[in-house]
Amino acid sequence: MAPKHGVLLANEFHPETIQKLDEKFQTHHLWKLSSDKKKKLIQELQGKCDAVATASWMVDEIIYELDSLKIISCFGVGVDGVNFEVTRSRNIRVSNTPDVLNDAVADIAIALVLATTRNIVNADRFVREKKWSQGPLPFGMGLADKTLGIVGCGRIGEEIASRALTFGLKIAYHNRSPKELPYRYHSSIADLAEASDILLCMLPGGEDTRNAINGDILRKLGPTGIFINVGRGSSVDEIALASALQKQHIFAAGLDVYADEPNVPEELIEQDSVVLLPHIGSATVETRRAMGQLVIDNLDAYFSGKPLLTEVS
Repeated sequence: MAPKHGVLLANEFHPETIQKLDEKFQTHHLWKLSSDKKKKLIQELQGKCDAVATASWMVDEIIYELDSLKIISCFGVGVDGVNFEVTRSRNIRVSNTPDVLNDAVADIAIALVLATTRNIVNADRFVREKKWSQGPLPFGMGLADKTLGIVGCGRIGEEIASRALTFGLKIAYHNRSPKELPYRYHSSIADLAEASDILLCMLPGGEDTRNAINGDILRKLGPTGIFINVGRGSSVDEIALASALQKQHIFAAGLDVYADEPNVPEELIEQDSVVLLPHIGSATVETRRAMGQLVIDNLDAYFSGKPLLTEVS
């Protein structure tokens, strides 16, 4: 039997995938070690291991001390945890897990739209706290003929748009450049916010998008506007968002992502007008399993000398 290929697992991400990686490859669990033991392991793996598997959003920088590193197979779509200055300078290949999570994330985006417009979470609490007998819950708002503005309309954004159309929503979007889509394009986030009833953020992470959604953008969305984020938390100024909610500059917000997960600002937690989810956009059994298989398939392709299935350029 041929010896197993070595794979360094940088962090703990999806237990089922890690178990499959353990069975298929000679794995080394970096995240279980102290700082000194991590350095010792890297030294021991020099020239013997050239592959890393990792969560895409949280990559331990010590992996770049592995001089023989040739591939980083990421679990996740957004690869803002990867240091591309290093990977490009050293021709280290990077793969991610796109497309297989589009449906799950689009579903949770629509769930947040419904939860915020119809006040679903507070309605549940209203019944449980036996307040119904004291009078009706304040009215929510309908979706028909409202405009959903998507900031960053990539593949997941397009899936969200197709679902939104079934609720009678009109679609507008902003990207760095227009796409061949049957929706109204806006050249800036500010213009899109002003034209939208619901502003939905699908921006990736990184310095280019940090705090792209700020107080000025939220004020343009307006007092009846709703903000949804299922992209990356770092793209939103969370304190400005909390202030906009408190001062009723916007009506409500629904968030699945945060700048410093799992830490959520207390200013957001305190407010009833925001729905807070614990980053569950892709958290279905089927989706996470498909993501994990893509991590493994990219490693298999690399070790077989074949093109990576989903290489990030």
